[in-house]
Order: sequence, then structure tokens, then C-alpha cells
Amino acid sequence: MSADILTSPQGSRVSSWAKRNKWFVIFVIIPTLLTAIYYGFFAADIYVSESRFVIKSPDDKKPQMSSLANLIQTTGLSAGQEQANEVLDYVRSRDALAALDRHMAVRQRFANGGDIFTRFPSFITGNSFEYLYRYYSKMVDASLDPQTGTAVVKVKAFTPEDAYQINRSLLGLSEDLVNRLNARARDRGIAEAERQVQIATERTRKITAALTGYRNQVALIDPAKQAGGVIEIANQMVAQRSALQAQLETMERETPRNPAIPALRNRIAAISSQIAQQNGRVVGGANTIASKLGNYDDLLVEQKFANENLTAANAGLVQARSEAQKQQFYLERVVEPNRPDTALLPHRLLGILTVAASLLCLYFIGWMLVIGILEHAPEN
Repeated sequence: MSADILTSPQGSRVSSWAKRNKWFVIFVIIPTLLTAIYYGFFAADIYVSESRFVIKSPDDKKPQMSSLANLIQTTGLSAGQEQANEVLDYVRSRDALAALDRHMAVRQRFANGGDIFTRFPSFITGNSFEYLYRYYSKMVDASLDPQTGTAVVKVKAFTPEDAYQINRSLLGLSEDLVNRLNARARDRGIAEAERQVQIATERTRKITAALTGYRNQVALIDPAKQAGGVIEIANQMVAQRSALQAQLETMERETPRNPAIPALRNRIAAISSQIAQQNGRVVGGANTIASKLGNYDDLLVEQKFANENLTAANAGLVQARSEAQKQQFYLERVVEPNRPDTALLPHRLLGILTVAASLLCLYFIGWMLVIGILEHAPEN
């Protein structure tokens, strides 16, 4: 049958044309036929799972601003978009690939189901992590949609379940990354405030201990109050002595021989001695209350400053925690990863036409070069 076709007039014309255009057949027809055979019978189906997410913060819920403020704010990326770019960089990174390989053996998933050209490792690539990362970069696409501001993650795999599971795991790793970044920022912002509280607390504790030690040393609870009490007693005695002195002067003037006069004089003398004794407790010596009051006042002032510093440090810690809470970001899934039910890749017809068109262009370029060389070649 095949011999009849070749010997038929139509077969003869085809054979004759092929002989005359053997280079066209070799460089265009045969590669195109091989490409068609590959895409038609051997090329593995590739499934694509897509997910979308945004990074939000509590500031995203603040009230609308004026048009001018909105115009100024939109001149740059928002904090959420900056965080989204960081997450997308992580998705495209070797760290994400290593985490995927640890959690779900992504290397094995890329090896199962593909053909000799699309699986990992292929016959032209090694099995090292660096080759795996290059392959991963082709199978996972993570980008920011400029129209909607959402992050888009597309995962290609040879089965719908693998594409879905890889995409789902990448979203989980992204959420973990956002949580780690939040924890790092929170710890960094609060750590200094907590350190200041610890310093202020230690200072307050030391000054309180010093004040207690000084009170035990001088045997006084509050020198100022105790000095005031002594002075008050002395003042009462002075008033009492003045009254007795007036009574004595009256008796000496009116009844100079009154037998009560000596007793009254003795009483006045005793009160004067007690007044001098009370005054001596407050002032006039190295062991008086006044000599101890200066150091006590210094300790009180230092304690006051320490307490105020501790109060300010605690207020700063509360504010730092509040600010850290306002700066927390979270990943909100807009579109969950899908389980594709139809292979979107490869584009078989487009691939065949692309190869054919490319080979045809290269052939004509080469043909024109050869014609040009022959035209300018010297004649023998």
C-alpha cells in the first residue's frame, strides 16, 4: 500500500518536492511533526491552582480622609501592600521551598506525573536543591495585582490535588510569616519599654530599701513629723509656762508672802527645763532630729522621683503595647486555593504553531543569508 502511494503521481510529486526542499523538510517539517507528536501524545497535563489574599492592618479601618489627604496618601504603597510584597518575596524564596519540601515533600510531587521534559528532575537537569529552586520558580508564580492590590499565587502541578495542596501550604506558610513579623515588631517595640519599667522598678526598690535602712539607723519613722510633734509639745509647755509666770508675778505683787510662791517657782523651773529638753531633741546637736532631717529629705525626694519615673515607665509600656497592637498585620484570604478540574496547560495547538512559526522564520533567515552569500561569491 505504501509502495503504491509512493509510486502514484501524487506521491511522486511529494517525494520530488521533498528532495528539492530537503533542508526545509529537515529544519522545519520534521521538527514541527516531532513537536506535534510530543504535544499530542506525550506532553503531560498541567493543572493550575490560584489563590488571592491581602494584608490588612487595624489602620485600614480608620475613617475616610479628605480628598487632598487621599491624594497625598496614594502617592506611595500602603503599609499593607508593603507587607504583601514581603510575603510574596518569601513565597518566591528558597526558604519557602525548603519549608514546603520539609512539610509535604514537594520534590516528589514535582517528580510524579510529568513527562521527560516537564518533570523534576528532567534528563537535562540535576537533582540538587538549586535545580529544584529553578524548577520551583517556573511552577509557582506570586505577584501583586496592580488593579486590585491583591496578592496572587498560582501553582502548577501535574495533578489537581498536588496543585491545591501546594497552594494551600504556601498560604499557611505566608500566614506564619506574617505572625512572625508581627511578633518580631511587637517584641522590638515593647522590649525597650519593659526594660525602662525594670530599671524604674529596681530604682524604686533600692530607694525604698535605703529609706527603710535609714529609719532603722536613726530610730525615727518620719523625722519631719516627729520634729513637728516635739515642737508642738514644747509650744504647749511655753504657753503653760507663760500662764504660770503671769500667775507668779500677780501673786508676788499682791501677796508677796504667799506660801505657794516657792512651789510655783519650782513648777515654772521644771517646765523651763522640759522646754529646753524638748528643744534639744530637735536642734542644737549632732544627734538631734534636725541633723537627721536633711538626709531623710534627700531620700524622700529621690523616692518621689523614683515613683514618678516608675509611673511614667508603666504608662510608656501601656502606650507601647497599644501602638504595637495598632501595627499588627494579618493575612486575609480573598480567594481560597481551588482544585482545578481541567488542565490549563500546556497550550498544545499554540505550542505547535509557535514552534512551526519560529522554525519557519529561522529557515527563511538562513535561506536569505545563503542566497546573499552566493550572490556575492566570486565567479570562477
